Amino acid sequence: MARFATAFLTLALAASAVSGCKIIKNPTAEEIAAAKFDPTRQVAEIWDAQALPYLDGKAAPLTEVVEAAAADAKAAGEKYGNPNKQANSPWTFAVKIDGTIVAAETQSRAATIDVDVNADGKTDAKVQIGPAIRGTALRDSFDFVNFNEFKNQIEWAQFGKALNQHVDQSLLQAIPRDALVGKTVSVTGAYPMPSGGGLPLVTPARITIGAGS
Repeated sequence: MARFATAFLTLALAASAVSGCKIIKNPTAEEIAAAKFDPTRQVAEIWDAQALPYLDGKAAPLTEVVEAAAADAKAAGEKYGNPNKQANSPWTFAVKIDGTIVAAETQSRAATIDVDVNADGKTDAKVQIGPAIRGTALRDSFDFVNFNEFKNQIEWAQFGKALNQHVDQSLLQAIPRDALVGKTVSVTGAYPMPSGGGLPLVTPARITIGAGS
């Protein structure tokens, strides 16, 4: 009888232990890939090694790029940007700007400065200074980043957002917000083809604010 009771108790304890266990399903290949996707890390890895050297090599003075884009947007896009862009996206151009700040909008989170590059007192381009950055001009100008390397449109968008956040955190947060008008500025960045004859809206990858002109 004692042996029966002992066997029964052992069986009961084993059943209790099993009922207390949580069965964990093995992750699928898609779930593993999603867990590994880290756009912030990816941007940090390519920024100094690929992104900045690429833009430094592709970028040309604003006046040259604007004139080339007006004459032939496709040819200009292939020369100053990504010739393998998505078919439905606008041409995006890498550009260098050296000029004077003639206006500054710093009350908005999507702050900008207006830059005059030919000393006529008029705005030739707007440069985004964050913290909110519109568009994905930097991402779209890179010929070493391909949409097909990402799982879907969501990851592609997250990568573009991570680039903008990197620029804000590593570059733009240090820019002063007061007394910008009249100061010189140097920028290397990218902008998409403006619609309706608008001004270039440049996302900087490098920016230096100098003294008053």
